[in-house]
Amino acid sequence: MGVEVPDVKESFPQAIYTVTIGATPEQGGTRTKVVTVGGETTLPFHTFEGEIPHPPAVAMEVWDIPGEDWPEVVKEPFADVMESPGKWARKCVEEYGADLICLRLVGCDPNGADRSPEEAVRAVREVLEAVGVPLIIWGCGVPDKDNEVFPVVAEAVKGENCLLGTITQDNYKTLVAVATAYGHKLIAESPVDINIAKQVNILAMDAGFPLEKLVIYPSTGALGYGIEYVYSIMERTRLAGLGGDKLMAMPILCDIGKEVWGVKEARAPREEQPEWGDERLRGPLW
Repeated sequence: MGVEVPDVKESFPQAIYTVTIGATPEQGGTRTKVVTVGGETTLPFHTFEGEIPHPPAVAMEVWDIPGEDWPEVVKEPFADVMESPGKWARKCVEEYGADLICLRLVGCDPNGADRSPEEAVRAVREVLEAVGVPLIIWGCGVPDKDNEVFPVVAEAVKGENCLLGTITQDNYKTLVAVATAYGHKLIAESPVDINIAKQVNILAMDAGFPLEKLVIYPSTGALGYGIEYVYSIMERTRLAGLGGDKLMAMPILCDIGKEVWGVKEARAPREEQPEWGDERLRGPLW
């Protein structure tokens, strides 16, 4: 008598929200394509249990100023274009096939170049004119300055359906207001804490922003939690969303480049740590 194997496939009651970034001329923008993420009804790679309608999208990072503190191995491919955000973005798309461009307004940092909102707009427009892919616009990370810059930038790219970031539990009202007014999506940031991640989404919702226009960025902790802990937060977030929690059913964004190339294990040159091997191989593997 044969052994019957029971059906152990798992199903979930809710799909992850679908988020589309970018807008074509027919949609009121100027992009040649849009990027859609989300829509999953199962966990990553579990295509035997549900649907994963959209593959992960890869954005390449461009700064509004040259990345002077970047490791040499990272700067090398872009050394000829770093002075121009538009040329930099074009190289990312044409030579490396980026799905989106993530433009960081690092130059607006008041502790650095302290660029004005108008200068930020010029950088954003230069990138928009250079490429046809959708745009992620990331602030300098100083709340007061971001709150000064984003209203001007968001208005300048009205209709482009950009992804703006980030909102946090302590700084969300301005970005929620401008994203609502000018038709953009938002990145909701939290410090590797599932409860705070949910709280940020609640705050945005209470301020009138639709949950289906948010993307969760769980970040990584400054205390070196490690990949296992960070991954477990992402896993719990996804399970909560699939399980029916509408406040956690958003696509997840990972800021991989910044996190990886910010640690010594990836960026230390071979001359300093010969036993670690060539950073050209070590960095991407890290």
